[in-house]
Amino acid sequence: MMKYIGIHPVVVHGGGPQIGNFLKKLGKDSKFVQGMRVTDEETMDIVEMVLVGKVNKEIVGLINQHGGKAVGLSGKDGNLIRAEKYYLSEERAKDTPPEIIDIGLVGKVKNIHTELIVSLANDGFIPVIAPTGLGDNGETYNINADIVAGEVAAALKAEKLVLLTDVEGVIDAKGQLINTMSDREVVNMIQAGVIKGGMYPKVKCCLKALSGGVRKAHIVDGRLKHAILLEIFTDMGIGTEIVL
Repeated sequence: MMKYIGIHPVVVHGGGPQIGNFLKKLGKDSKFVQGMRVTDEETMDIVEMVLVGKVNKEIVGLINQHGGKAVGLSGKDGNLIRAEKYYLSEERAKDTPPEIIDIGLVGKVKNIHTELIVSLANDGFIPVIAPTGLGDNGETYNINADIVAGEVAAALKAEKLVLLTDVEGVIDAKGQLINTMSDREVVNMIQAGVIKGGMYPKVKCCLKALSGGVRKAHIVDGRLKHAILLEIFTDMGIGTEIVL
């Protein structure tokens, strides 16, 4: 429907549970540091296989089955996502430098080349992007899907960034859903410790997208039927809208 009425959706997906299940079947444990999957070369091969070869193609197939024209992409296609190694840092004792932690082939986005996305969208296709990136030496990096979505939205100067998650949206200190909030309110709630846990990286991703030229960012409960349409086409929406 969105494509039919002139909106150009671009889909970025993750696949953490599917990767974890596949690793388990192979007898390989999943290790996480600060919520990020430690990714050695063997794990990266599995991540790429599951994200690009399985999850991406399932989403493409479902969109096409329901009347859309979807095309699957990874960060390697058309140099779409150029990446570099991401290091975690952990604070130690006071007045000592933080510890730098190497978590393997986990990357961060250097730049997004949008030509392929724009070309496909203009030709009536829906790009579906797996969050893997290409390093300067040809290595493949595993990148957080929310981060990739925010970077792609900013590079495209998209009208909206919509993050589909498994909670209502941003919840205030009283446990109530916030319908609309400004970037300043987001920062204040982070500093107050109200926004934390899994919501923290999502709102940070939204702020990055807004600062990069995206007009509005939304965090929506993707478990609800027609969640995206309800968020975009109703006055109040069903999730949280973040604006500058």
